[in-house]
Amino acid sequence: VFYYQKEPYQPPSGRFKERVTWDGNIERNDVSIIIWNLQPTDNGTFTCQVTNWPDVYGTIGEVRLRVVQKVSFSEIHFLAIAIGSASVLMIIVVTVVIICRQRRKKAQKKRTEVADTEL
Repeated sequence: VFYYQKEPYQPPSGRFKERVTWDGNIERNDVSIIIWNLQPTDNGTFTCQVTNWPDVYGTIGEVRLRVVQKVSFSEIHFLAIAIGSASVLMIIVVTVVIICRQRRKKAQKKRTEVADTEL
């Protein structure tokens, strides 16, 4: 992905060509890089091998790269509208059911009162 020997060298080819930049600090033993414009196809497990004289047999690190897609505002907006609409619909349905039950109880109470007065 990236080479550094006394100075950083951009990779001449490869999957990250023109998308990787040096971000480390050799004096602090920092060999960080930044990879730009990542795509889901960039997912994978990569090895990090730093060979620094005299320790040329250092350990090889492993980096797992997972690229997830950013949700755009329109998708979040659509989801919020859908949830909000469903909530409002549920409130309306519950309100209608409560009103219908109260009207039935009132009608039944009137019928009971009329029946009692007839007797």
